Amino acid sequence: MIALQPISVEFTELLMSKYEMSIDDAKRLITQSETEQLNNKYFKMFAVLNNEMCVGIVSLYEHSASVVSIGPDVFKEYRNCGYATEAMKTAMNIVKTKGYKIVCQQIRTNNAASIQLHTKLGFETDNYTFLNKNKNEVKIYLKVL
Repeated sequence: MIALQPISVEFTELLMSKYEMSIDDAKRLITQSETEQLNNKYFKMFAVLNNEMCVGIVSLYEHSASVVSIGPDVFKEYRNCGYATEAMKTAMNIVKTKGYKIVCQQIRTNNAASIQLHTKLGFETDNYTFLNKNKNEVKIYLKVL
């Protein structure tokens, strides 16, 4: 059983090591999560905890008043244990209680694990492939909450 805990300063070193960020960047990200604002949109990050051990991070980002994305990142050494599935389910409950109606994900076409996860959770895609701003081939996956 996993739990989601809001990111706070106690996770500064973890963010720095897992995402190769400077201390200033990690602190800025934590502040944005604590204030729940990034680019004047709702934003929140959570540590994915298994028995108080952080096994990953989940971020929530608003696209519009009814659409949000959920970014799960289970650390490599903890993958294939069901943490991403449980984290996504918990995160979808959080955003649903906040009034969001749709979860919209851009998933790289070469990310088989993420495609499998989202398909298992009932996300749909029209299979249209395009290049995102990072020049990655992606497809949009949607789920009505």
